[in-house]
Amino acid sequence: METIRSLEKVSNKMLFEAFQEAFKGYEMQLTQSELLKMLERRGFTPELSFGAFSGEKLVSLTFNGTGNFNDLFTAYDSGTGTIEKYRGKGLASRIFEYSIPHLKRAGISQYLLEVLQHNSKAVSLYKRLGFEVSREFNYFIESSDKLRQPSNNPDPVYRILSTDLSEKDRMRSFWDHQPSWQNSFEAVERIREDFLILGAFREDKLLGYCIFEPGSGDITQLAVDKRFRREGIASLLLQNAFQSNQYESVKAINYETDQAGFNRLMESFGITLKGTQFEMVKQL
Repeated sequence: METIRSLEKVSNKMLFEAFQEAFKGYEMQLTQSELLKMLERRGFTPELSFGAFSGEKLVSLTFNGTGNFNDLFTAYDSGTGTIEKYRGKGLASRIFEYSIPHLKRAGISQYLLEVLQHNSKAVSLYKRLGFEVSREFNYFIESSDKLRQPSNNPDPVYRILSTDLSEKDRMRSFWDHQPSWQNSFEAVERIREDFLILGAFREDKLLGYCIFEPGSGDITQLAVDKRFRREGIASLLLQNAFQSNQYESVKAINYETDQAGFNRLMESFGITLKGTQFEMVKQL
């Protein structure tokens, strides 16, 4: 009989080995260092994360991040998986039910996650557990050597410069939608040194920006002042960001499906739509 307990005292090596085995066969594979970096970005909180153990072997897990989302103290499912041999035993549900009292005692108000839309079994499980769909996301991935260069030529008055998050309020005013958990300012600030932040300026006024993670090829945020769209600013930002890319691919994860302009921008660079996800939330 498997026992459930927190991941607070579990080694990084054991976490990685269990994660690797549980997600074997998935399209995106991570090294141990990439997994740890991902968890740090997502606010991983070991004492509020839980796993099922067979003896001392971790066979099913949920990595929870914590932070603020929509002004509520939130737990975020940064990864739930079960080793194949132990599937079909309801371990993910048992881990979830076990975690709820601990999350509530820690002051968590809501539980947030994302799930692939085609993973009907997982979607059904989360709905049974009381989660509701809050948004729908696209995700795009393409090999770096297959990127195209858009044909538009932005006005040369726009200058692309390295910047920071000191103008967050102005940046927010450019948004059509709030970024997902892993793309939030809070996530960026957890590992600020890993990100390149570029601004598009005209006469020292910020008109658009891009947050890019060169080590993973991740387009974390991209937004342009609504009054200056369709002038090639977003393309110019991405062209400059991609010059710093150190990864074999580029990706844009969890952008809302109804962002037609962003979808066209990805198409112009040849960055392929790979799939869709649901964002789901449960109030605790």
